[in-house]
Amino acid sequence: MSKKLKELRTQRGALVAQSRGLLDKAESEKRSLNADEQAEYDKLWAAQEDLGRQIKTEERQADLERELASGGGFDPEQRGGRQGSDPAPTSVRGTGEYRSAFQTYLAGGLRGLGEAQLRALNADSSPNGGFLVASEQFADILLKGVDDEVFIRQYATKFKINKAASLGVPTLENDPADADWTSEIQTGNEDGLMSFGKRELMASALAKRLKVSNKLLNNAAMNIDQLVAMRLAYKFGITQEKAFLLGSGASQPLGVFTPHNAGIPTSRDISNGNTATSIGFDGLIRAKYALKSQHQKKARWLFSRDAIGQIATLKDTTGQYLWNPSRKEGEPDMVLGLPVDMSEYVPNTFTTGKYVGVLANWEHYWIVDALDMQIQVLKELYAETNQTGYIGRLECDGAPVLPEAFARVKLA
Repeated sequence: MSKKLKELRTQRGALVAQSRGLLDKAESEKRSLNADEQAEYDKLWAAQEDLGRQIKTEERQADLERELASGGGFDPEQRGGRQGSDPAPTSVRGTGEYRSAFQTYLAGGLRGLGEAQLRALNADSSPNGGFLVASEQFADILLKGVDDEVFIRQYATKFKINKAASLGVPTLENDPADADWTSEIQTGNEDGLMSFGKRELMASALAKRLKVSNKLLNNAAMNIDQLVAMRLAYKFGITQEKAFLLGSGASQPLGVFTPHNAGIPTSRDISNGNTATSIGFDGLIRAKYALKSQHQKKARWLFSRDAIGQIATLKDTTGQYLWNPSRKEGEPDMVLGLPVDMSEYVPNTFTTGKYVGVLANWEHYWIVDALDMQIQVLKELYAETNQTGYIGRLECDGAPVLPEAFARVKLA
């Protein structure tokens, strides 16, 4: 662990200890926090949250620096060529010629391409819409950016389909009963028919238009493709995260907080042990043990900041706090011995019957990507305002595919 990371974790631990000291003092005196104590607690809690974000940022930066030091990543000094440690390109889009031509296209559109560059891009051009498929290196940057912004992708099962319109998955709808102890010549009781069904994921289109100042493009210290990729990755990433959590399933992914028989039915809702306005210790215990042990081994909590603020005040029957902040690099915060993630898009309305969190084995949230990231350059449309437009497009779908791998935390 770096010296800076160690210092940040020490500072965060001290703030957590101070905030818990206020709670312990009030509890020992059998009272609630007074106004001054509540204000101090809120101040300490906000400060430790800020340090938590700084720690995650430093960890991501350290991971990136390690990747670059080992020869991975993109080297700005090698524009248009392969990195020294990269494997040989597996298609025309992996060649240096394609990448150089694609960067020129991003900067100046089709009119900026020479004859040789047009030939390099010809294999992946779309004659009807003026689209060009991003170079393989560009697509790698974008996908990594999406994974950083949409945490579910880090844990979910991902599929890539190239030509099929959808991904069909066989499901076991009716399972035979357990075997019978019997004699040598008997075959056990006749059971009902074992039957199968099919779960289908059908990728939907996602698009975003982005405008960039030509002055910025001409004076940018970084590559044009990196500049566009970072912003599109953020915009596509946020939209996907919202859909993976809250999507309706109609022309978009099905979210884990959307009750649905094709996803997570209401039978996986856990409200017993919670109140109408808050999460309770008993409610979290019941949610944890609503998952079989096989799923618990890989399960992670997901809450909003407000929910974690509530959970941080809860204790178990031995007086130990349920929420434990991470103390080592790479380790997450924990609740009841399981990792906890935080998202701004988890529901946080604390009233009767509302969802406020989930415990999930995310391997059973499946994501299907059906279209390479495509970029269209709008060079002339915004000429009057001295801007260049970019349209990004991709196709994806997602859904929880095994209800028993999820337990939604719901208020009573």
